[in-house]
Amino acid sequence: LDPDATGVLAVALGEATKTVPYITDALKCYRFMVRFGVATRTDDAEGEVIATSDARPSDADIETALAAFRGEIMQVPPQFSAVKVEGERAYDLAREGEVLDLAARPLWVESLDMIARPDADHVELEMVCGKGGYVRAIARDLGQALGCLGHVLWLRRVWSGPFEADKGLGLDEIDRMAGSPELDAQLLPLELGLDDLPEVKATVEGAVRLSHGNPGQVICSGIDFGTEVWVSHHGLAIAVGRYMGGEVHPERVFNRTGA
Repeated sequence: LDPDATGVLAVALGEATKTVPYITDALKCYRFMVRFGVATRTDDAEGEVIATSDARPSDADIETALAAFRGEIMQVPPQFSAVKVEGERAYDLAREGEVLDLAARPLWVESLDMIARPDADHVELEMVCGKGGYVRAIARDLGQALGCLGHVLWLRRVWSGPFEADKGLGLDEIDRMAGSPELDAQLLPLELGLDDLPEVKATVEGAVRLSHGNPGQVICSGIDFGTEVWVSHHGLAIAVGRYMGGEVHPERVFNRTGA
């Protein structure tokens, strides 16, 4: 998340770290406020003002412009971003005063809707998008499309895959419970991190083979050949792999010893 952003950030421990790629690839939801009339160097409220405009869009103008930001779009990351340029982070080069020519990247935007219009200077939006999306770039590009400029005033990641901000723990709560059984009790099952993948069940023999990294037999129906799935045995995840018609070829194996 950006330094001034709030919301959910999933943290994985132990064997659950193997689920991180699937959590990263999952859809995410952001609520954010766009401030019209001002462009900043960082595309958020912390940056130096680089341009201003007296123009302000109508609600209808905004609704019309948002259509171009839905579906498969190409997005140029902000100058201050973690994108690597010849081995260095873009934000490091930007802090040194360099103006970067960053390549546009594809982004899937599932939805982008206007939630509220407090006044002429601001609009609150909600976006559901895939991996690699920059809310600051959406605000910047929307302001340019509307001819009024814009930047992000605040943003919140409402949910990320199966994880919701309203059900998370704040840092203060974690500090308070550090080292206690109370904190351990807040840990969620590893299987939740695989929520976006279909589940198949291993046979007894298949579970043994899969746990050793070998293709193993599974019981399922309605799964297309080559689909990425997670395999369970007695309710616990033992592997993630490709369904190859009656068996799964594992790509990641979970060590559930003692689970």
